[in-house]
Amino acid sequence: MPLPYLRWQPQHIDWLRLSQIPRLGPVALKRLWQSFGSADAILSADYSLLLEAGLSDRLARQIIAIDRQQSSAYLEQVDRWLLQPKHSLLCLDDPDYPQSLLAIEDPPPLLYLIGDAELLSQPQIAIVGSRSATLQGLGNARQLARELSLNGLIPTSGMALGIDASAHQGALEGLGLTVAVLGTGVDQCYPKRHQMLATQILDQGGVLLSELPLGTPPRGPQFPRRNRIISGLSLGLLVVEAALKSGSLVSASLALEQGRELFALPGSIHNPQARGCHQLIRQGAWLVDNAEQILQELAPQLESKQMSATPAPAGGIELTELPNLAPAQRQLLEALGYDPVSLDQLVIRTGLQVDQLQSQILALELQGVIASVAGGYQRC
Repeated sequence: MPLPYLRWQPQHIDWLRLSQIPRLGPVALKRLWQSFGSADAILSADYSLLLEAGLSDRLARQIIAIDRQQSSAYLEQVDRWLLQPKHSLLCLDDPDYPQSLLAIEDPPPLLYLIGDAELLSQPQIAIVGSRSATLQGLGNARQLARELSLNGLIPTSGMALGIDASAHQGALEGLGLTVAVLGTGVDQCYPKRHQMLATQILDQGGVLLSELPLGTPPRGPQFPRRNRIISGLSLGLLVVEAALKSGSLVSASLALEQGRELFALPGSIHNPQARGCHQLIRQGAWLVDNAEQILQELAPQLESKQMSATPAPAGGIELTELPNLAPAQRQLLEALGYDPVSLDQLVIRTGLQVDQLQSQILALELQGVIASVAGGYQRC
């Protein structure tokens, strides 16, 4: 079947073909991308160049054998999935691919995404822990996620039972934004009881994502594999409750390998679900018991993120020229540069409620200080 029916970018098709080659994993694909510059160049390379890039004979021959003019049942399935609202693909060379994830050794070459891809480049905090957490652990995760959300960090977790779900719920009670990295295809909900949670995440502007093909059911090895994405997207990782033999300790190890800050919440010496946290603290994780401690440790990285996200003004009206601004208007202007910023991004940057933000936008538009443009708002 010819390809013109497909409703996506050519590089997405190329990355999807490459990602379907058995035993051609993320590490090798990143190395190939760094060598050749694009999926198109990888698929166009001759056999000898692929060998020079470090591929085995078998993998090189599999790439050479790909017929780029042929469709497949799976390509058609993805094409139908992309027709649905908020559904998209992200590949390594997309401008919206999060830089923090791109920097790890084994970034997923292709992400299936439901929601706004821009959210993935905002400052995130990974929150993980036991699936069989205590009531106190669940409450701690929810409270910390809510407070961190209200202070501009987006809680990211895996939508599993226990601590994961509580972290997402706390984020929904904060600014409302959260990222769920699934250990199944993004079109699957696991556990099924979290279907309402997944709907709430999307309704409030959050993101569901997975590197796994559509339709992939839950299997044990997929969950540790997805943990590198949770930590890779984040500035740091917080372990709320974990037993000594826990997948959360695997996540902690991955976070350290990726150069992320590691935080652990202490618990009762009588609670088996706290022993993993105590071990992490002995090994050097930051002992924290409130959100402020996490924010203090991440402050330098948060400042760096904000400086890179908001361009410095180059001309136009300066804040010093507007001494009578209300605090909320000043906060809004500080969040705006001379490139368009969407309303959702302004909510994240300012911490203001949508209705309050919209009234301040109108006031500043009437003063000729900001303007509504394609893609959002910007300074005049």
